[in-house]
Amino acid sequence: MKALKWEGIYSALLTPFDSADGIDFKLFEKNINIQKEAGIDGLVLGGSLGEASTLTYEEKKDLLICAKRLAGDKLPVILNIAEQSTREAIKFANNAEINGADGLMILPPMRYKADKIETLEYFKNIAANTSLPIMIYNNPHDYKIEVTLDMFEELEKIPTIQAIKESTRDVSNVTRLKNKFKNRFKILCGVDTLAFEELTMGADGWVGGLVDAFPTETVAVYRLIKAGKYQQALKIFQWFLPLLELDTHPKFAQYIKLAATQTGIGSEYVRAPRMKLMGNEREKILRTINNAIIARHEIMNDLQSALLVNVDEL
Repeated sequence: MKALKWEGIYSALLTPFDSADGIDFKLFEKNINIQKEAGIDGLVLGGSLGEASTLTYEEKKDLLICAKRLAGDKLPVILNIAEQSTREAIKFANNAEINGADGLMILPPMRYKADKIETLEYFKNIAANTSLPIMIYNNPHDYKIEVTLDMFEELEKIPTIQAIKESTRDVSNVTRLKNKFKNRFKILCGVDTLAFEELTMGADGWVGGLVDAFPTETVAVYRLIKAGKYQQALKIFQWFLPLLELDTHPKFAQYIKLAATQTGIGSEYVRAPRMKLMGNEREKILRTINNAIIARHEIMNDLQSALLVNVDEL
């Protein structure tokens, strides 16, 4: 079993497409390299922000191999599993391990609202068929199945289940998890707009969306909070919030891709049935992004301060 820290900034990677609807691997590599330079701590492939539901198995495999080549041994590459059947989920997990994934992020069964017993069996069966470390994605807001504390009490018996992507929208759940399980599970915030609150309440990391467009700022918030420099972190976070709210809309893939385009590390192309933003909606989101870029000078001193924080000493 591989050892993962499950701490810091894990990027929920976008999948860049080109005008012919293929994957733009050159842009994919550029985005990852810039995030690496900013100091991120891990990569998450094939999530909802990565438009996984529109990707073929071969495309996911190629993205994994590419990301792993760029990450080397320094950054863990986590592959998301969001399948409709246990059999396919196990197959996907096995193939991820063969192709170099360092860990898995697993959602509850997709498209079927499984009950407590079915959901637990789904997780247990996947874990029993792979040696990879696992992060459970708990997002009842979007996926309608909540992994409760009682359910995590069952899952804590499985050593490979090591982390939780906390996306319940209830920030106090971080404290509930810490109170009940101490440090048994690492907790990573999964909702950009709640990252400041969850990190100050003890979350170990942040699976970010806007990190795809603003990696330096995302890393800075994390590092300053962990160094106890809350006011400096808060100043950046207050500037960041209008951008982070782009992560909470059904069109978050389009919105964040537009942001990454404006910062020079992405493109607007999405895969059908998604469509590129148009008209007033595009202009509104563009204003939000460009206004933040213009106001970025207000947080430069705090960003410079974050660069001086030695993350290895936190």
